[in-house]
Amino acid sequence: MIADGAGRAVGFRLAPGQAHELPMAKGLLALLPAAPKWVVADRGYASHAFRDMVREKGSRPAVPAKRGEAPVRCDAWIYNNRNVVERLWARLKEWRCVATRYEKTASSFAAVLAIAATFDWIKP
Repeated sequence: MIADGAGRAVGFRLAPGQAHELPMAKGLLALLPAAPKWVVADRGYASHAFRDMVREKGSRPAVPAKRGEAPVRCDAWIYNNRNVVERLWARLKEWRCVATRYEKTASSFAAVLAIAATFDWIKP
């Protein structure tokens, strides 16, 4: 999932349960209308290729290094904003069908997720 600075969903992709989300990140970044100033992600997205892709888009990556790797400069004050996406997921999981994933197929779960995200956008 990709969110704007206000914590609203801009787009999402569903990954199979055993797959990592990193290969889908390029497609999600392409959904943005303009290059953001920062791209904040957690350690799961720590790769040189991802950071290079973010820089090519004209943004600055705020992705810490994995444990055991050489440290990468990541401003703590901006990295602390990664909880914006976590709070978005918490709001979306207020919908019981999102939290428990009642929908059996990926297309119906994506539809429910899109509806929940739309209501999150229009909620005052």
